[in-house]
Amino acid sequence: MKEISQLNLPENVRFAEDHEWARKEGGVIRVGIDDYAQDQLGDVVFVELPQVGDKFAKGDAFGSVESVKAVSELFMPMGGEISAINEDLEESPELVNTSPYDKGWMIDVKPDDPKQLDAMMPRDAYLELLKGL
Repeated sequence: MKEISQLNLPENVRFAEDHEWARKEGGVIRVGIDDYAQDQLGDVVFVELPQVGDKFAKGDAFGSVESVKAVSELFMPMGGEISAINEDLEESPELVNTSPYDKGWMIDVKPDDPKQLDAMMPRDAYLELLKGL
């Protein structure tokens, strides 16, 4: 497993306590799991995602990630409607490991309240959270 100093934690995303990341992409918020989460899980072998059009509240489980070690639920970092899912993960779930912020993204959300993104942790605050784990 990676040391905290080895983690890829970009400045242009916000982080949730459950280790999801979110980034504004045009009129939607793109969501995935961060480098820490994928590193803890190990090799991802399956990703279960919701349907386009599904609606969730902040904190709701929206899917799961299965690795060789465990199955982990995915939680909404903000409320909203799913506007897109990353269909590439069906055939290539390992993209979550190799490219968590780019090719391994999971869902796009039309947020109920775009200000919920601002309430998520910036990189420095998230690093402090990780140091406490």
